[in-house]
Amino acid sequence: MGDEEKKKICIIVSKGTLDMAYPPLILASVAAALDWEAHIFFTFWGMDIITKKKVDKLKISAVGNPNIPMPNILAVLPGMDGMVTGMMKKTLNKVGFPPIRELIKECKENGVKFYACEPTMKAFGLSREDLLDEVDDIIGAATFLEMAADANVTLFI
Repeated sequence: MGDEEKKKICIIVSKGTLDMAYPPLILASVAAALDWEAHIFFTFWGMDIITKKKVDKLKISAVGNPNIPMPNILAVLPGMDGMVTGMMKKTLNKVGFPPIRELIKECKENGVKFYACEPTMKAFGLSREDLLDEVDDIIGAATFLEMAADANVTLFI
């Protein structure tokens, strides 16, 4: 980028459903491809995206989701979340979206930094061993805010 400072994006991820995993990972991946510095801070349910036992089991909730193409009352039936998740994965695959693990790997290859929220880990009983190897560090909100203070773009997802 010459003499210009590198642009910087900081993303806070607080939701851990399949449909909420793609936006921060795609945005960070694109930012890194544009030679931006990219940081993602995972907190609360967003931790599911970087937790070994949960990342491959992310689902979409049919209940209360106005975009699901069925009457909402049907969403409460057993198995609907699995059916909706399967439909979404099929659609994403059809248009070329990679699985979440592959997108995480792509982010890391492009230099995206991943951070786990330390207080959330304590609250949820998680340890470093529970997290994907791609997680760069375990930090608190104050550390993330210092990091985000000079960001060009800060997003909460």
